[in-house]
Amino acid sequence: MPRMTGSRFFAEAMRGYGVTHLFYVNSIANAAMKEMDSVGVTRVVNHGEKAAAYMADGYARASRRPGICLCQDIGTSNLAAGMRDAHMSSSPVIAITGGQNDQPRYRHAYQNAEDFTAWAGVTKANYSVDAVERFPDLLRQAFREATSGTPGPVHLELRGNAGQMLEEEGDFDLVFEKRFTEFPAFRSEAELSAVRAALAALTQSAKPIIVAGGGAVASGAGPEVLKLAETLSIPIATSLHAKAIVPDDHPLAVGVPGSYSRWCANQAISAADLVFFIGSHTGGQVTNGWQIPKIGTPVIQLDIDPSELGRNYPNTVSLQGDAKVTLAKLIELAGKPTSRRAEWLEQVRSYVAGYWAESNPLRDSDAVPIRPERICKELEQWLPAESRLVVDTFHAAIWTAQMTRLTKPGQTYLRCGGSLGWAFPATLGAKAALPDKPVIGFCGDAGFYYHMAELETAARLKLNVVMVVNNNYSGGVIENARFERSVNFAKVADSMGCVGFRVEKPADMRAALDKALAAGRPAVVEVLSDPAIRAKRGWVPQTVSGE
Repeated sequence: MPRMTGSRFFAEAMRGYGVTHLFYVNSIANAAMKEMDSVGVTRVVNHGEKAAAYMADGYARASRRPGICLCQDIGTSNLAAGMRDAHMSSSPVIAITGGQNDQPRYRHAYQNAEDFTAWAGVTKANYSVDAVERFPDLLRQAFREATSGTPGPVHLELRGNAGQMLEEEGDFDLVFEKRFTEFPAFRSEAELSAVRAALAALTQSAKPIIVAGGGAVASGAGPEVLKLAETLSIPIATSLHAKAIVPDDHPLAVGVPGSYSRWCANQAISAADLVFFIGSHTGGQVTNGWQIPKIGTPVIQLDIDPSELGRNYPNTVSLQGDAKVTLAKLIELAGKPTSRRAEWLEQVRSYVAGYWAESNPLRDSDAVPIRPERICKELEQWLPAESRLVVDTFHAAIWTAQMTRLTKPGQTYLRCGGSLGWAFPATLGAKAALPDKPVIGFCGDAGFYYHMAELETAARLKLNVVMVVNNNYSGGVIENARFERSVNFAKVADSMGCVGFRVEKPADMRAALDKALAAGRPAVVEVLSDPAIRAKRGWVPQTVSGE
């Protein structure tokens, strides 16, 4: 085994695992950061730890490889806060931080706090690296944990407030396991008896529906979801995570259900007599607080993690396995497509038609200030093929779930797990992963304020994204804050090395987006919208809502 410093091993490991970018706040593992230059890894210095975590998250989801973020000891709580979104979204982000040393511990050392345990709630695994000799095996284990089973974040705490332990030498085996460079690392197939039972239940059902979740996206199972639905004539709803897995103009597509939803999707699921959850945690958002479908509805659930099977809905059939290979087995056993369930499909399509008949007049509105529905329509029609749309939480997610249709080849949708402000840094991380693809972010003004300083990062690294900001000079719902109206995000972008465009009329939005994409610099498209317009909450049956 060659002898080298831990810093050199770290650089070799990043090259070995195919990592192209590191996201961090100075100063951490300084010698290792210098070594990264010699192996072609780009160092992205951020203006805040949460932004570094969000960039690593966007990078991981766009590249389907682990994203790496780092910070020194004093910033570790901030980085852990940013890791919450990767945890909620099952994203394989590896955080490496400085930590404790024995000599100053428990002696009120400067900038020191015992916060290692804070990571336990936002990671799959939380490791303390107590000697440089342990760094290789624990780093390899971090990649295994991050990419195996349900993907998720991992934390490594190094000795020394800035990870100085890596400056020590050791005899290191340069073994980097290719299997764990991307996810899913393994593809297990559900047991045959369960697959047959699921097929029998789907075949016998009069009104089945599929709900595809983030696990289907992580598995790359979009083609299989669509093929199974077409073979068995089953409508498809998709969680926000899986929004782009089925084209919105497909005749079996019903849209996004739950709380951030189209009412047509909620009505279709509520009317179903069997719900097939594919790679979904069946959490509160996709089910609108476990009301869509109601508890007691027959459910088939397919998930890589056996602990998720039946967690929120007792399963008629449980399928433990990778979505892509398990669905392929279902398709194989199902045989040739058959035309059936005409009445059920017509019922579901009537919901969808009714939804768009209600929504299209709002999407076509020429009102000034601009209606958010019109912003979503303009964005939808402009978004190029092969583009990535990266969306913040709350109204940004609600509006795009309800009003933006993705129909062009290769379009994908990356959504925030729940942390307002995530979208802009995540958009930059996705662009770092996919420099040759159009990457477009969408957020509100409240979300953009969180990490606006990263405009400088975008300019410095030449991360030429298009960031669309729905600016209504307000934020919040229960307490609606009114923001300073003299702020001009387009001018802020101009002053920070990017380029900005301000849109005040619906007819001007398309030209601004074209200019932004062609600018050759990071661009902000600020769209002034009506603060009085609020998105509708998710539909629930009258027997549940009391209305």
